Amino acid sequence: MATKERVGVVVSNKMDKTVVVAVENRSPHPKYKKIVVKTKKFKAHDEENKCQEGDRVRIQETRPLSKTKRWQVTEIMSHQS
Repeated sequence: MATKERVGVVVSNKMDKTVVVAVENRSPHPKYKKIVVKTKKFKAHDEENKCQEGDRVRIQETRPLSKTKRWQVTEIMSHQS
């Protein structure tokens, strides 16, 4: 089974070695066809504490690392200046 990957924006980096990543899902409403934006937050492991708030990152599913942490940061796609 392939590991899941998501791209999102870091919304919090206040924890040690953990960031909260908000991932947007844009899909049309089944009946009205308007684009509906749903946001889900994932806690991801950031080993070197490199991520800053506003960074665009790619996260990958991994084994459970804590009670709520099941993702890890694989790359920082762009830094917030």
